[in-house]
Amino acid sequence: MNKKIQVWLPLLFSITMIAGMYMGYKMRDNMPGRGFFSRDKRRPVQEVLDLINNRYVDDVKTQALTDTAIEAILSKLDPHSVFIPAEELQQVNEDLAGKFFGIGIEFNIFNDTLHVINVLKGGPSDKAGLLTGDKFLKVGDSVVAGHKTPAETFRKFLRGDRGSDVTITYLRGNQSKTVTITRDAIPLSSVDASYMINTETGYIRLNKFSTQTYREFMLALEDLKKAGLKKLILDLRGNGGGVLDEAVEIADEFLSDDKLITYTEGKHTDKKEYRCRRQGQFETGPLIVLADEGTASASEILIGALQDWDRATIVGRRSFGKGLVQEQFDLSDHSALRLTVARYYTPIGRSIQRPYANGAKVYYDEIMNRYHDGETQHADSVKNDTSKVYRTMGGKKVYGGGGISPDYFIALDTTGLVGEAGKVYSRNTISNFAYYYYLGHRDALNAFKTPADFTRNFQFSENDWAQFVQAAAKDTVNLSGLGEKNKLDLVQRVRAAIARHLWRNEGYYETINATDNAVQRSLELLAK
Repeated sequence: MNKKIQVWLPLLFSITMIAGMYMGYKMRDNMPGRGFFSRDKRRPVQEVLDLINNRYVDDVKTQALTDTAIEAILSKLDPHSVFIPAEELQQVNEDLAGKFFGIGIEFNIFNDTLHVINVLKGGPSDKAGLLTGDKFLKVGDSVVAGHKTPAETFRKFLRGDRGSDVTITYLRGNQSKTVTITRDAIPLSSVDASYMINTETGYIRLNKFSTQTYREFMLALEDLKKAGLKKLILDLRGNGGGVLDEAVEIADEFLSDDKLITYTEGKHTDKKEYRCRRQGQFETGPLIVLADEGTASASEILIGALQDWDRATIVGRRSFGKGLVQEQFDLSDHSALRLTVARYYTPIGRSIQRPYANGAKVYYDEIMNRYHDGETQHADSVKNDTSKVYRTMGGKKVYGGGGISPDYFIALDTTGLVGEAGKVYSRNTISNFAYYYYLGHRDALNAFKTPADFTRNFQFSENDWAQFVQAAAKDTVNLSGLGEKNKLDLVQRVRAAIARHLWRNEGYYETINATDNAVQRSLELLAK
């Protein structure tokens, strides 16, 4: 028996070795450069960087060259595959996470001094007693007033690890004060405003889709339902998207049964369907969604699902047209690559991605061209891709290949965007005037208890207007010959900016919406 085994042993060893070689090659195929019989090869890009680093005539910042090379590679792909340098990654991640750690103030810089223009209610600075109008003299041991300290430096000074302390010396009136503030989580809220416009119509505005958006949306929706909500206006204008899953969860609140919300598919990713999984909290009430050319990505996933199922009426202008899904990959130097890995499709199979074959510049210029071509002013100028026609579940004609077109068109309000009136925006005249107006009328303004009370009863007098004209003149803006329509528009925007100092974004939007064309048109449609 032993002799027979010895005869077969060489053959058994040979079979085992061949099997091992085969498995090694298979592993190499799945893990490039890591097979048993392969060696990592230096690519030409790395060879060039090494030569520059070792042989170039002058010193160079190799990391900057590497970043440039990566960006050049990505520019040959699609406009939404991007490289995020390490120094920018934290801010990007904070936006998606919906929070950062800091002291909880909004600030602006006037006359080379940081002014507190808003204090987060219940935040670290509020607990420490800071007020709107306080001026920072020192942060820690660093003198910051009168030293041309840039805003980004202030952000680095004021942000830090949760539980860490920062000592602030500030000026209130003519008195210098010092306080130590403990940093804590500061929410980057997705909900700009949530309120009842009338006894049965609610309004919610979302500015992005972070990992906290669905939770924040549900809290807002529950409050509105307690207040008598029967009809809803969901404002997604300017919402550039974010986390896909959050948009899907919100869509589930509006759609019934196991309806398809969206599906994704890519060359290296299998088809994945996203369906409704539970009973939604607003499956039957009248629903209007506001959109414009700044409405993109996850926002378009939500709108596309609601339009395809004929669940909502879309009011506004054609959306951005981004139908690509990105996945973020962290790199070894703490930078990141956000790479397009799939396309998403609406329930009836629409891809609303605009063409990008002519490069990123042409791609992004198309948004501005909508204004120059008249599309943002006239419904009959909307450039739908008529080669990609679809029908919603109810038979309504819709289009793919270029964003989502609204059911009711609202022209872009260009009042005040051109001529002298337009300069007040680029020079921050409105926000600066509103800040100083608030400081000068704090007691009278604090008498208004709610944004609705302010919207109904606050009067911006002719004397106030004269002071605003003088403030504009200091910014080299001449408003003396302004037409009545432009004047009324500017007055409303100043009123909204003042309301923002009282109730932050909630106050701003509740005030500005009182004359907003899209909101007013939505109320007319809901009344029918």
